[in-house]
Amino acid sequence: MVDVWEDLLRYLEFLKRIGVNTLPARKNIRRFLDLDFTPPPKSLAEIEEEIKNCTRCKLHRTRKNIVLGEGPETARLMFIGEAPGKDEDLEGRPFVGRAGQLLDQMLNTVGINRSEVYITNVVKCRPPGNRTPQPDEIEACLPYLTKQIKLIRPAIICTLGRVAAQTVLATTSDLGSLRGKIHELDDIKVLVTYHPAYLLRNNSQKSAAFEDLKLLKKLYGDLCKIS
Repeated sequence: MVDVWEDLLRYLEFLKRIGVNTLPARKNIRRFLDLDFTPPPKSLAEIEEEIKNCTRCKLHRTRKNIVLGEGPETARLMFIGEAPGKDEDLEGRPFVGRAGQLLDQMLNTVGINRSEVYITNVVKCRPPGNRTPQPDEIEACLPYLTKQIKLIRPAIICTLGRVAAQTVLATTSDLGSLRGKIHELDDIKVLVTYHPAYLLRNNSQKSAAFEDLKLLKKLYGDLCKIS
């Protein structure tokens, strides 16, 4: 029972940190992976069909395309970023701009093929000017991210950047304190690293990101051996 209250406290602290001060009366307070869906999604295509005309938050007014994600439904490794950028909004695909090119290079460096992993973002529509997603926008998209994770059920999740890390782990801890550790989310191993867009602006952190990817490669390599 103590664990339940500790989880609840952490979740409420997380909501307060991102600016959510009230909760709808009928909404259950629980970790987003525990949300129930009736009926559950049968495929990523079904989820995409559901959200293609989404108007849950104000981002629908300025988007060109919804960016659900890309990769096989059987992926054992899932990357979660923050939100689509300009190029992603135009193409309707995740990580295709400069940050995506850097992510591809990073994966190639540690011998991971992009075609075998699933890549998505917390928020499925581009925030104007590539600003950080706002609390209501994150909240509106959480059910979609939840459905993706529950459907794919990856063995490993790698979050890219602060927003993704804090959302997935329901924490207010800073990125620096979350890196270099293996977290657990309902039996899914979670690793945290910098967003490629951040690395493009902060070249000095690329070596630290490479250390994160080496840990990811080890985990993923061990998983492939077991499989």
